[in-house]
Amino acid sequence: MTNPIRNVTPGGSGGGAATLALIVSFTGILLLTQALFIVPAGQVAVVTTLGKVSGGARRPGLNFKVPFVQSTFPFNVQTQVRPEEFESLTKDLQVISATATVKYALKPSEAGRVFRTISYNDREIYNRIIKPSLLKALKSVFSKYELVTIASSWSDISSIVEKTVAEEISQFDYVDIQGLDLTGLEIAEEYRAAIEQKQIAEQQLLRAQTEVKIAEQEAIRYDTLNRSLDDQVLFKLFLDKWDGKTQVVPALPGTNGSNTPVIVGGRRN
Repeated sequence: MTNPIRNVTPGGSGGGAATLALIVSFTGILLLTQALFIVPAGQVAVVTTLGKVSGGARRPGLNFKVPFVQSTFPFNVQTQVRPEEFESLTKDLQVISATATVKYALKPSEAGRVFRTISYNDREIYNRIIKPSLLKALKSVFSKYELVTIASSWSDISSIVEKTVAEEISQFDYVDIQGLDLTGLEIAEEYRAAIEQKQIAEQQLLRAQTEVKIAEQEAIRYDTLNRSLDDQVLFKLFLDKWDGKTQVVPALPGTNGSNTPVIVGGRRN
């Protein structure tokens, strides 16, 4: 007869334990990799819990999050450089074009607020924060000055624009403006020629004014010198310069001018 009891293979329970241990180990490693994350230098990470921002931005280095419940979103906080070509009207309704190169950096402490109110990543910061304020400030400044002033005082205008842009963006307090360069000013050729002629005329006028001031100072100096000269000073100056050979000598100070002593050939006459 056939034995109804089947033989149990020795070691079967041990194989099941090994499988279970393998599963537990794999799960532990998976949870660990999901719980730990590294934020690279120059970035911060916004952590969300079920879609809601939780806590402050995580700094560079090794960080921890709850696996499968929390997610991370990196934000670059390094200095960014973006050139922006623009056109604007001047006070005298002339069109100018130039390039504004702005240097900015996201404030690390504001990454969470940017995530909540503007964008899930840092790629939209320029278009949504920097660019609108930049163009607004540029048009605001250039509309206050005539073209000739803008062309002749370009560096001063650039400083005013940089200050205005920084003030405009600081209202939102998302980023730091670290610099602004204006380059490549383009204006119509006929206006450029007119500006050059005006600059030449201003230089000529300044030169003439300078020459007049120099002449006035010389006149004052000579008048002061003439009023300070008397007989004693003149006689002293003569003696300082006399070579001993001149046959005519002026009268001594304090003597009657009509009795001027004259030495001719070494003898008084």
